[in-house]
Amino acid sequence: MLVVKAGKGGRKPSMWSGVPRWAQVCTVFGTVLMMLSGAVLVASEALMARYEGAVGKADLFGDQAAGAKERKSDIKGPLNILLVGIDPRKPETPPLADSVMVLHVPAGLDRAYLFSLPRDLYVQIPQFGKADFNGGQDKLNAAMSYGSRKAGQNPDAAQGFELLAKTVQNVTGIPRFDAGAIINFSGFIKIVDAMGGVTMNIEREVRSEHREPDGTHRKERPGGGSYLGPQAVYQKGNQHLKGWQALDYVRQRYPKNGVPDGDYGRQRHQQQFVKAMVSQAFSADVVTNPIKLDKVLRAAGQSLIFSGRGHSVVDFGLALKGLRPESIQMVKLPGGSLIEGGDYKGEKFVPEVDDFFTALKNEQLDAFLLEHPQFQNKNK
Repeated sequence: MLVVKAGKGGRKPSMWSGVPRWAQVCTVFGTVLMMLSGAVLVASEALMARYEGAVGKADLFGDQAAGAKERKSDIKGPLNILLVGIDPRKPETPPLADSVMVLHVPAGLDRAYLFSLPRDLYVQIPQFGKADFNGGQDKLNAAMSYGSRKAGQNPDAAQGFELLAKTVQNVTGIPRFDAGAIINFSGFIKIVDAMGGVTMNIEREVRSEHREPDGTHRKERPGGGSYLGPQAVYQKGNQHLKGWQALDYVRQRYPKNGVPDGDYGRQRHQQQFVKAMVSQAFSADVVTNPIKLDKVLRAAGQSLIFSGRGHSVVDFGLALKGLRPESIQMVKLPGGSLIEGGDYKGEKFVPEVDDFFTALKNEQLDAFLLEHPQFQNKNK
């Protein structure tokens, strides 16, 4: 069985590089939407059951408690939720974690912090007997690939999630995740379109590397390296985006396309989009329209695999009913390239990120962010 290993090769000039050619790198917008809308969008028990039934379930943490049998209301904070986006390819191809985010919710359950971990972060991946993996150093996204291996069978994304979760726990110091979800990027477009699109603020004009103005894929330049044909353009200001446009916009990461800060900019756009999606979910246009509401919930559910470690997705929605888009603080974790012997190994965090993780553990993030404003993503 083919195992994709990231982190080899020579030095790469761009920040947070190494994205597979066909990977639709964005974030787990649908997962955040799914959990935060679970309470507000509960019009009836029938709708709740319909929504809950649409969400895929799996044992993402290896504890055989992927779903809940009964409605529960005993979820208490603080909570740490691991959200992972993958771009599924062939069934026999090991999955890579193209987007890794953590949603931290303090004890009051009425506000949250959302931060991304770069997929190229150079980490120690622990030993994992289920996949016959002995452990080693590699890029973070490779953990899911290594963990997914099953002798004589196709790779298992849920099993890969388990090893990725253990790796993220080691990096962040988070002792245990309370829930986790995998979102299928190919289903993400359906979520956005079911909502009627999404309105968000575009910081500066961005030109697509991958799509033409009508949404068709640009043709590859003979010999590779870039694309030919007209480019879709996302103008500065508030813009209403269709599903394919939203996913395309948050993929862009090159200065030549209007993103001068590379993957820092891409992560910021992803986080901004999380808030835009949640805001749209709370809008009267969705909440008071039962037909649209049903389409949104089912589209989200069909794009997700969720584990609440004994609690259902609706249980989490009920627990987070006090959380609103404006109470989600977007956090950026600064870092840079790790070069050894002239070769690019991956990314590394600046030393202050360790202090951020300590503050998270001690429930002191407000104080930390006041003292370190550079960690705050304040853009709309």
